[in-house]
Amino acid sequence: MSFRFFLCSLALLMMTGSTNAQHAGPVRTIGSIERLQPELDSVLSPDARLEVVADGFTWTEGPLWMGDTTSGYLLFTDIPRNSIFSWTKAHGISLFMQPSGYTGVTYYGLEPGANGLLKDSDGNLVMCEHGDRRVSVLTPGGGKRTLADHYQGKRFNSPNDGVLKSNGDIYFTDPPYGLPMRENDPRREMDFCGVYRISKGTNAVTLLTTELERPNGIGFSPDEKTLYVAQSDPKRAIWMAFPVKSDGTLGTGKLFYDATDQVGKQPGLPDGLSVDQQGNVWASGPGGIYIFNGQGKLLGRILTGERTSNCCFGEDGSTLFITADSYLCRISIKTKGNP
Repeated sequence: MSFRFFLCSLALLMMTGSTNAQHAGPVRTIGSIERLQPELDSVLSPDARLEVVADGFTWTEGPLWMGDTTSGYLLFTDIPRNSIFSWTKAHGISLFMQPSGYTGVTYYGLEPGANGLLKDSDGNLVMCEHGDRRVSVLTPGGGKRTLADHYQGKRFNSPNDGVLKSNGDIYFTDPPYGLPMRENDPRREMDFCGVYRISKGTNAVTLLTTELERPNGIGFSPDEKTLYVAQSDPKRAIWMAFPVKSDGTLGTGKLFYDATDQVGKQPGLPDGLSVDQQGNVWASGPGGIYIFNGQGKLLGRILTGERTSNCCFGEDGSTLFITADSYLCRISIKTKGNP
């Protein structure tokens, strides 16, 4: 073990202990709820509060609930620390995996770790890895296997976020944020940022669209007829809705919502998203979590006061976990996540 790795491991353990200690005190809350439409009351109670589960991280991302209500646990990434952490109500925070997204031996920028997390059709953990520029799966034996790391012979930029389709296919986005010099990095092999599909069984990679300059968060409507994709471009901070064809490819996208006018006024950009069983889209954007109905009407926002990266449904499906800068938060909701 190198001295540098020892120091990193010691720092992680110290941070883990400090986050666990927070559970002994009173519930800490941050932020506020911005209620824009009366329909928000059907999914978020007027007295709902955003609770801090843990903090002290560098940049949290990729929340994912694993398992069932009683024995389940939350996973989330800390990209700069190249780590995945887990949380349970009983035991708090613990280190789950390190390294998570970069296994090289040299410095690899400020965001080397895994970003988005999802489950495959067998319930295995799938990771969008920045540093190793691939989509991988954690096998039942504990080792990783590469699902995809290139398209037409060229390496991906840095897989960012993904979603599982009910037939087992994985859809993911590939912006340049994980490259040390981002779009200007000499290691970059693609001259575009794409949205891709990995077909179950064959692992064949299909390029679905290059329409977005900075594709990021991604999610399906409950009927899987629409694929939502966030764009984290400050010049065009939008969410797009793509019709999903019968063969799983995408039609021409339509603008779902434009938040460009909020860039600079509120911290953050469109990033990760999740869709509930009613078809409402819960999406991180400038200011916090935007709550849309299926037609793109903004019902309200959970204002975190922080750059907010992502969210997921967990526990029995009626808890929304939110990653916001150095925080892991949660809030009770009146709907449930889409299974």
